[in-house]
Amino acid sequence: MQVRSLFLLLALILVAATAEAGKSKKEKAKKDGSKCEDWRWGPCVPNSKDCGLGYREGTCRDESKKLKCKIPCNWKKKFGADCKYKFESWGGCSAQTGLKTRSGILKKALYNAQCEETVYVTKPCSSKIKSKAKAKKGKGKD
Repeated sequence: MQVRSLFLLLALILVAATAEAGKSKKEKAKKDGSKCEDWRWGPCVPNSKDCGLGYREGTCRDESKKLKCKIPCNWKKKFGADCKYKFESWGGCSAQTGLKTRSGILKKALYNAQCEETVYVTKPCSSKIKSKAKAKKGKGKD
């Protein structure tokens, strides 16, 4: 019976200590938080080269902060990582240029970024000719 009581007491102490530790983390977060609501954020600046991990600086009145950010290395640098677009399907291949084009309409500008409303992207036409006959052939007859 004493072992059971001791075990129960130990469990209660452990639960109380865990709750207190969680409370301390929440209090720290509140102390670090700012009352300022009009933050202005700059672009994500990579630590090295032109993509990868980096930081963005923000200012609000006389306060300033740095946030970690990341620019994907395969991202279209023309648009910036803070401008998100909804793209339509690729158009047909132009015989004159050998390129196909599609447009994107601004969906969201993160951190108050200055983004173009509509952007156009081109890519080389595929040299491979995909035929529907090959796709149908793969299904086979039973």
